Amino acid sequence: MVFLYNLGIKLYNILLFLLHFFNPKARLWVDGRRNIFENIAAQVNAQQKHIWFHFASLGEFEQGRPVLEQVKKAYPANPIVITFFSPSGYELRKNYSLADHVFYLPLDTRQNAKRFIELINPKFVIFTKYEYWYHYYKQLNRSGIPLYIISAIFRENQPFFKWYGSLNRKILSFVSHFFVQDEFSAGMLRRIHINNVTVSGDTRFDRVAENAQAPKQFEIVKKFCGDSKVFVAGSTWPEDENLIAALVKAYPDWKFVLAPHEIKPEKIKALEDKLPKGASIRYSVLSADESSDVKAVTNPQLLIIDNIGMLSSLYQYGGIAYIGGGFGVGIHNTLEAAAFGIPVIFGPNYQKFLEAKSLISNGGGFTIANEAELRSVMQNLQDEVFRKQAGSAAGNFVQDQKGATGTIIRFLAKTIQ
Repeated sequence: MVFLYNLGIKLYNILLFLLHFFNPKARLWVDGRRNIFENIAAQVNAQQKHIWFHFASLGEFEQGRPVLEQVKKAYPANPIVITFFSPSGYELRKNYSLADHVFYLPLDTRQNAKRFIELINPKFVIFTKYEYWYHYYKQLNRSGIPLYIISAIFRENQPFFKWYGSLNRKILSFVSHFFVQDEFSAGMLRRIHINNVTVSGDTRFDRVAENAQAPKQFEIVKKFCGDSKVFVAGSTWPEDENLIAALVKAYPDWKFVLAPHEIKPEKIKALEDKLPKGASIRYSVLSADESSDVKAVTNPQLLIIDNIGMLSSLYQYGGIAYIGGGFGVGIHNTLEAAAFGIPVIFGPNYQKFLEAKSLISNGGGFTIANEAELRSVMQNLQDEVFRKQAGSAAGNFVQDQKGATGTIIRFLAKTIQ
């Protein structure tokens, strides 16, 4: 099984190398790992104990960020090393102020794992939610370095729990302790005789609640919204945007703020083409002329956010939120919006997301499968009392689920000297 795993890693590396000649993301992935060990050796003092955090991408970084911030306070003498697997995480957080070093994670081979761990000399290691790398986990275990998985979640259909998943189960056996999101995940681990588990909850709740307490302010967006009721759509894909375009026409008294998942020029142009001429304006256009008076700024009905990094704070301006991705591989982050105490709408592919199911069951979330259903939900939310009740349900759900970070930090305080 290890032979097949190693073969898969090599084939993956070859595929990315071939793709990097014409795919920008693959190019970042490959180029970011060139001379990686020389760069690490030049920057990191291997004689000093570091604390290593690994994140698959940007979403996992935000999920694990509350723990990272508390660990930094608890262990100020130990520098922080962050690694990312994906360019979307690394490129946006390579200058993160609380990290002493940020790198791409070298490919998971036996030699790479041994060399990387020797170079950064971890005191302990924290992975967020997932990414189970055989050689890294085995080397950490062999070296006696504690490895913790936080905000982990498991499903019955994963290889860990199948007859053919012996290597996957072996990887899990190298973990010092699991902090899982729910009791079901803990039960699945116990089924395969892994008992070093704490049901801590999801650290995302701590992160989004903290963000909602002190969000970034965007004066341009505030001017655009004015005194209107505001519909904020985040991480949208074309399928989502088709539905929202119909709403824009149906609700001329509402303002719409839309942050697409992809902001390539051709994607933004395609979005604009779905709307009547003059109905939308790009954030970059408004920000280029911040002297615009309020009347001029508030003329278009829809504001397109054509940059990255604003979305988590945009929901403060909304009365209703729509989260994209539900007509594709799965919805994006619903909790960022819910934390601001507004009702959340999303598409039909939400089954893998416990928080989405919970939002629906407590009345703070609404799922739709087509334009007619979106119009129906929107119509119901025109009732201000109903809208506020739904928003309160969403906000209370987030508040009630906070606390995972504290559970993890208390555990570390007892076990890490």
